[in-house]
Amino acid sequence: MAELTFWTGTMDAGKSTLALQTNHNHAARGRSGRIFTCNDRAGEAHISSRLGLTHDAIEVTPGFDFWRFVVDSLTQGGRIDYLICDEVQFYSRDQVDALAKVVDELQIDVFCFGILTDFRTQLFVGSQRLVELADRTEVLQVEALCWCGKRATHNARTEDGVMVTEGEVIVVGDVEAQDGPPAEVAYEVLCRQHHRRKLTAARAKAVSLAPEPLPFG
Repeated sequence: MAELTFWTGTMDAGKSTLALQTNHNHAARGRSGRIFTCNDRAGEAHISSRLGLTHDAIEVTPGFDFWRFVVDSLTQGGRIDYLICDEVQFYSRDQVDALAKVVDELQIDVFCFGILTDFRTQLFVGSQRLVELADRTEVLQVEALCWCGKRATHNARTEDGVMVTEGEVIVVGDVEAQDGPPAEVAYEVLCRQHHRRKLTAARAKAVSLAPEPLPFG
């Protein structure tokens, strides 16, 4: 029986690496699949891992219809045994529902990979729907680490080096400032304690390098 499987973890946990490895393993056994992604760091229609692995992929746009894509491909004589879906946190509820329909009605395996919560510690829409519908939800065993050495559990966003907890969920490119140059946006994984305290690696380093007050009364 086909399954809808959701693999999740923080940034740096190896989700895209596992997605590419999963595709390789199935393709090596003669199975035919399709790879999808959305807003990958390498640009449109690419899936990339932080280890340097890349692969062409189909970009999932807001209006993309998985059910129609698969049905049209099969009708035209194509073969599809499985789907690899990376960056699923950015998918809509309807798109995840369509993936579940592909599994149930067409008996095609769907392997999904994505982040569970955003920089505000709130569930992504696509990830929430997958938790609700997936046959299996697996947490990656490769643990990303906070700068302090503890297991990282939260994703943090910084703008010009300052951690923020409000703003647009999906940021592609720079965040425009009303006055002055665009903000430089970066992401970092933190443990819960340091996410709550907004203590990023850069801020922790700055604090540790601050001069100690002289012991003069």
